[in-house]
Amino acid sequence: MHGFYDRVIFPRIMHFTMGFREVSEYRARVVPAATGRVLEIGLGSGLNLPFYGDRVSEVIGVDPHEALNRMARRRLDSTRLPVRIVNGSAEALPLDDASVDCVVTTWTLCSIGAVDRALQEMRRVLRPGGEILFIEHGTAPDTAVARWQDRLTPLWRRCAGGCHLNRPIDHLFARAGFTITDLETGYLKGPRLLSYCYWGRAKP
Repeated sequence: MHGFYDRVIFPRIMHFTMGFREVSEYRARVVPAATGRVLEIGLGSGLNLPFYGDRVSEVIGVDPHEALNRMARRRLDSTRLPVRIVNGSAEALPLDDASVDCVVTTWTLCSIGAVDRALQEMRRVLRPGGEILFIEHGTAPDTAVARWQDRLTPLWRRCAGGCHLNRPIDHLFARAGFTITDLETGYLKGPRLLSYCYWGRAKP
């Protein structure tokens, strides 16, 4: 369900609690660092497209939801970048080995079913020296918050497009063979159950 949650449910929740400007500021911390041939996981309606900089040669957006892909295609007239939109799954990326320079994920890993397999796929398609740029929400460090995340995730998954409140993002990267080279964490404004975020970079 990646893409649907990131581009539909999460923005509506966070725009209500934080406002569009604040959410955009967090995207602006991560996405502009992308370079070369970029794979965006969960492109959705294309909210990240305005944030890519001059060092990007192409964006390949993968999302399993054709309705969202159609929304993203309507944005292409307003972007100067070559963008290729692919209807596909992060768990089985339709790309060759070592074929992209950078992977971008924003509030997407929470809703991928086989997230370990998806991260291994991202590692497979990254060229030597490539990196993942990410901003994701997940397990909070406060014990009381984390316990409620664990309790509510089974219900929340059914209501919110497969989203997990309790994924330990840093551990997921390590488990998939990545080293996090830059990491910031903290609560965004809004409900603490879903507002603890991790943003930074990781390399195979």
